[in-house]
Amino acid sequence: MIEGKRIEVGALNWFYREAEPMNQGDRTPVILLHGLVSQGYSWRNVLPALAEQGFRAIAPDWIGCGYSSMPDRRDFAYTPDAFVSEIEALIAEFGFEKVSIVAQGFLGSVGIQYALRHPEKVERLAIFNCPITQTAKLPWTLKQMGIPLVGDMMTQNPLLVDRTLEGAGGYRIEDADLDVYRRPWLKTSDVGRSLLAIIRNLQLKEATAEIEAGLATWDHPLLIGWGMRDPWLSIDLVKSTKAERVELDEIGHYPQEDWHEKVSEILIPFLRRQIV
Repeated sequence: MIEGKRIEVGALNWFYREAEPMNQGDRTPVILLHGLVSQGYSWRNVLPALAEQGFRAIAPDWIGCGYSSMPDRRDFAYTPDAFVSEIEALIAEFGFEKVSIVAQGFLGSVGIQYALRHPEKVERLAIFNCPITQTAKLPWTLKQMGIPLVGDMMTQNPLLVDRTLEGAGGYRIEDADLDVYRRPWLKTSDVGRSLLAIIRNLQLKEATAEIEAGLATWDHPLLIGWGMRDPWLSIDLVKSTKAERVELDEIGHYPQEDWHEKVSEILIPFLRRQIV
């Protein structure tokens, strides 16, 4: 069973979805991180699959996203460094000595930066359609959300969720699920302002330079699963990366949303595999 919970970390309130392991054991907890313009809800079907295998699985909404705190940009920088600090504080608040990180998409890539900066805290790293090389570009679909005036209006429109999530995958998302994604936009204008701040402060060039260099020397288990129908990030970006790489046919930028069974099919064996 997936439960929606909240946790206070300093001045910020995180909303997260959690699946408790069905069989208690010593498996390393798994943190699943979403991209833009998504939520931890995108992992709703992967969470119970992990719990069935004995993993405690947690999918938070990033600060400024979904149902977590949406601080004013004067109080929170919305930069990769700021997000790395907050995910570090969140993991510490949970009391986890080690975690496995699963990262997807733009902003989810902050989880990779956390892992590279804190390898002693990360047992395994799984990457799904993230910008991980310096040749990665912010797609126009997202980039225009950061344009002055245009972006201010776009990021206040709940329908941008539908267009973005479905447009980057090619699949129709059920109305009940889209309602969950849209709901924050219908409740407060803060979510649009936070999205605008995130996109304007992605620092993609600097972030991908750090990620590309760090993954070249990463010596922990690494899985890269790639939705081959991603219109924003090509598999060519990762072909030179030294990692276990799996091509996911008929899947777009949001693999966990498009075809969660395929994601679980490669993720669970990776997480269960004994480390030599």
